[in-house]
Amino acid sequence: MEIAPALLQFAGSLLAILALAAFAYWLKLGPAPRLADEEAVRIAADEAVSGYEPVAIGLDRSGKGALMRDAAGRVLLLRQHGSHFAGRILTSAARVRSEGSTLLIDTAEKRYGTARLVLDDPAAWVRTIEAIRQ
Repeated sequence: MEIAPALLQFAGSLLAILALAAFAYWLKLGPAPRLADEEAVRIAADEAVSGYEPVAIGLDRSGKGALMRDAAGRVLLLRQHGSHFAGRILTSAARVRSEGSTLLIDTAEKRYGTARLVLDDPAAWVRTIEAIRQ
């Protein structure tokens, strides 16, 4: 019994697609991560800076990042980086500016870049970040 060339082509294509899907899964590729709530922010913060415990959290409305402050006054910025979140403790070199409810935070690290967060109370976070500079 001879198998039709079209059926062989279909089977080969299906196997190739499944192999690519498995490879993407293995590389942990997929949709961008989102911070759904404050508990997710706390988990991501601890992964970025072990032991960091925020007392105030500003969560981006779309879940793409967050700002938080701990009891010692350190401010941690989380933003998407591939399939996870990268965090930086802001230093006196950090710059912030507000455009309505959007904050633009420049960590002064070229590799980290500028983060854009839409927050409920951006003015409070501007004051918090500017206080680091003094």
